[in-house]
Amino acid sequence: MPFSSTLASAEHAMKKSTVVPLAKAHAHNDYEHERPLYDALDHGFTSVEADVWLEDGELLVAHDQSNVESERTLKSLYLDPLKEKVRQNRGSVYKGADQDFLLWIDIKSEDAATYKEIHEQLTQYQKILTKFSKSKVKQSAVTVIISGNRPRELMENQKIRYATYDGRMSDLGTNAPNQFMPVISDNWTKHFTWQGVGEMPEDEREKLNHIVKTAYDNGQIVRFWATPDMALPNREPVWDELLTAGVDLINTDDLPALQQYLLEHDPYSTKQHIKW
Repeated sequence: MPFSSTLASAEHAMKKSTVVPLAKAHAHNDYEHERPLYDALDHGFTSVEADVWLEDGELLVAHDQSNVESERTLKSLYLDPLKEKVRQNRGSVYKGADQDFLLWIDIKSEDAATYKEIHEQLTQYQKILTKFSKSKVKQSAVTVIISGNRPRELMENQKIRYATYDGRMSDLGTNAPNQFMPVISDNWTKHFTWQGVGEMPEDEREKLNHIVKTAYDNGQIVRFWATPDMALPNREPVWDELLTAGVDLINTDDLPALQQYLLEHDPYSTKQHIKW
């Protein structure tokens, strides 16, 4: 092997071995990266999102149904690799880190049938997954959150679950137990007009702080999607406001940029996401 290639391999290995898990880093549409899950892990992300379609009894990962491919399954891209990571690291996704990991499964096809198949598959990985039964939670290395087309009644009536429910802003302050709904997430543009240009309007800053406080009072975490994500000057001011307000997860497709930002600005880079 040429010296330059050897050096590059050594540098890559060193980078992976010293990666810092970042509690606020969420990989939106993670499966669209060249190496789903692994690229996120190489950049310290502790939360990843996969869109799934139920096709002929299999859970296929893609944003649009027209783009599904038989080999790109939830098991092959996420569940099997996470199981192997937890095995290698003796109980955690990141070696030597007391840091939980969130796997968001965004249901794109029919809600009930798709969720039933998700549940069946998750039972095969239950040793690495957080388990929910009535009001009890048994924390494990990976916590699954169901988003998208969510069959709420079906999930609420389960005696045992290996996934929990992604709430919306309409659920804020409804006192839904955080064992069932540990997160409030929503589209930034539906609730805020500010896109990072100039100062954030004070009424919108107050609204953001109110959302975070209300969620926290109920033991929930907060995430927004559709925040500015292009490498333009308005992106970082929005990240600044999210960080200042205490928003738990910052949404991005730009893994290196958010990694660098959080390493520079987030003094609490590792922690448990959800307090059960």
